[in-house]
Amino acid sequence: MGKHLTISRRSFLALVGAAPLASAALTSKHIPVGLELYSVREDLKKDLMGTVRGVAKLGYECVEFYSPYYDWTADYTKKVRGELDALGIRCYSTHNSMVSFAPGGINKAIHLNRILGAHYLVLAHPGEVSSTDDWKRVPDTLNKANGVLQGHGMHAGYHNHDLEWKAVDGRKPIELLAENTEKSIMLQLDVGTCLETGNDPVAWIEKNPGRIRSLHLKEWSPQNGYRVLLGQGVGRWKKIFAAAESTGGVEYYLIEQEGSDYSEMETADRGPKAYRELHA
Repeated sequence: MGKHLTISRRSFLALVGAAPLASAALTSKHIPVGLELYSVREDLKKDLMGTVRGVAKLGYECVEFYSPYYDWTADYTKKVRGELDALGIRCYSTHNSMVSFAPGGINKAIHLNRILGAHYLVLAHPGEVSSTDDWKRVPDTLNKANGVLQGHGMHAGYHNHDLEWKAVDGRKPIELLAENTEKSIMLQLDVGTCLETGNDPVAWIEKNPGRIRSLHLKEWSPQNGYRVLLGQGVGRWKKIFAAAESTGGVEYYLIEQEGSDYSEMETADRGPKAYRELHA
């Protein structure tokens, strides 16, 4: 018999983190449910590590850091990764501004995201855009960045807000983005803004098979806007989940809450239960 190979827990987690999410999806029907940390942004500003620990205790399996993470040092990012590993939760993607996709900023973004174990660098906002020509430059930026990211085992992604659903020169920018970006670029669907603009998230998922690899589970209602809790608005969640899992190619869900009548952590606490009830 040969010598047994021993491997530390952290090394094992690192190896698991290197495996493509798509491969995991082929072997398991379980889809991780996480929290977009913008939901607890005020708590995060005061105590990032403590807030992440609190989120993990609520039952979330992953988190998504938003753009201020880009200001972290490599050493601090390693401490955050160590905390995630100790808690047994993952960071599959981060939200980024245009700087993370520009030639002068992408290397830092890659370095930090490799430390975190993220698979997707998601563009959270395109910056100042108004004309069709402005919007056409966004896919070009994403495609170029995606070519670089693929060499590091990552992909670019795009997260929609409401402006992408509003027609410019007779075309919805979201359609222009989908048509002109490489298929390996994730289209991260913000369900709430899709609903608020009167669009159908199920139809959008079905129109873009395999590209809706994560969704922000954000609710909306005419009475309370985005402050309504998950499941208490107009979202047809069972149909959204069915489309995401049968057609969209979803790899993980992220609950997002922009606010509510409760504190940030109390609001976050209600998310997993609401998801389980809606997904049953």
